[in-house]
Amino acid sequence: MGKLNVVVLRYLSRDDFRVLTAVEMGMKNHEIVPVSLLSSIASLKHGGCNKILRELVKHKLVVYERTKMVQGYKLNYGGYDYLALKTLSSRDVIISVGNQMGVGKESDIYIVASPSGEQYALKLHRLGRTSFRNLKNKRDYHKHRRNMSWLYLSRLSAMKEFAYMKALYDRGFPVPKPVDYNRHAVVMELINGYPLCQVHELQDPSGLYNEFMELIVKLANHGLIHGDFNEFNLMLDDQDHITMIDFPQMVSTSHPNAEWYFDRDVKCIRDFFAKRFNYESELFPTFKDIRRAYSLDVEVSASGFAKDLERDGALLHPVGPEGEEDDEEDNDEEGTDEEADREEEGVDLEEYKHAMLELEGLKVSDTRADIQHEEEEGDLREEETETSEIRRDEDDIEEELKEAEDECPELGDLSAANKEFKPFRDSDSLLHMAEHRRRRTDSEATMGSIGSCSTIPPEVVRQKVRRQLTKQQKSAQRRRLQKGEANLVTKSKRENLNNIKSSMESADFWG
Repeated sequence: MGKLNVVVLRYLSRDDFRVLTAVEMGMKNHEIVPVSLLSSIASLKHGGCNKILRELVKHKLVVYERTKMVQGYKLNYGGYDYLALKTLSSRDVIISVGNQMGVGKESDIYIVASPSGEQYALKLHRLGRTSFRNLKNKRDYHKHRRNMSWLYLSRLSAMKEFAYMKALYDRGFPVPKPVDYNRHAVVMELINGYPLCQVHELQDPSGLYNEFMELIVKLANHGLIHGDFNEFNLMLDDQDHITMIDFPQMVSTSHPNAEWYFDRDVKCIRDFFAKRFNYESELFPTFKDIRRAYSLDVEVSASGFAKDLERDGALLHPVGPEGEEDDEEDNDEEGTDEEADREEEGVDLEEYKHAMLELEGLKVSDTRADIQHEEEEGDLREEETETSEIRRDEDDIEEELKEAEDECPELGDLSAANKEFKPFRDSDSLLHMAEHRRRRTDSEATMGSIGSCSTIPPEVVRQKVRRQLTKQQKSAQRRRLQKGEANLVTKSKRENLNNIKSSMESADFWG
């Protein structure tokens, strides 16, 4: 969780990022990722993977941990920062990182610059600090999950904040302009202003108070409640223009505790103006004043919107003859959700390749287009070969006819007569013959493969193959050695030998 040092980033090689991405993929279902799994995911040799891991541990990008049952590596925030920064730099979003300008209970903020020289604000989410660990009672990132890492929760928090910021910015709310995000990092517009907690004098406190209250009501009319609308998450510039920041904790107006969150936001502004500017007003909005006009909470999947939708859906869409079809669709959606969860639990090699392409600055769409282009070229080549074969057949037939005419000149008159009354091997018939010949050879090959069978039952063959595979896997596992770090058994033996040797030396010394 320490300071962000990006000096080492320029010296890391492609294999270093392969190993960092492999650790990230392995932590989806491992708290501590063993070296054998890392080498298989990164497609590197065991000894080379250990060498890279030692360098990454030296630079504090990964952490080596050992327990009674397993030993391996885990990713920390330093390595996660490097992966996010490398991806953003490969997208040409940022090119340099400047000073730190803010620290919060769940994030750090830095000044960054783009290749064009424009300055942005980089927000790195860092959930899991000692000052903010009671996350299950304050956030709903985990949903139905029980155990997860702080890195994954930080990633979900960044995704939520970017979604809220983009939706609010598109609808004209005073929020920073979102630029891009990756993993737990969000790049946004740099606001030239000050937090409201650092402002001690205002030209028009009543006008600014009314703007804050109108902003709270406008958010609620769009179906959202900020949840942390206080002087630390509001900024003012020199012209007293408001900018709202920090959105991961936003909830829907249909949340069970929506009224309490709304009243708390209003109370925070009233108490701050009373303490700092000695301004108190009897006019303030209540939860009953909300006139919901938009469903922005549904668009961004805000916390607490599902129950209200289910309740209203039962009234607006009564059960009829199409109810069974809706139930089937719901079941299908549940099935797809379960499949998606299962896919998230396993290490997906396609996702690993996608992450490596992003780190190298390649676009996945470009690679797919190249693959399609190669397939089209292959089809064209096959068509060209087929047409060349047909032309060769035509040339062979013409040569045979010429030879026959030379040997028997009387047959030439007969062939000319036949051509007058009946077309004799014209271009259409030759194409038909070539296709028939190709189909015939294909069918013969397939019939030959089907006809070749053995007398051994297929079940016995499967059992033998399965046994052979298990033997090979067990033998490979025996041959696999843990290089780089000493084995637990050998280390304990060495300690016992040293203890025995020291005790014998002491006994000889005392006679």
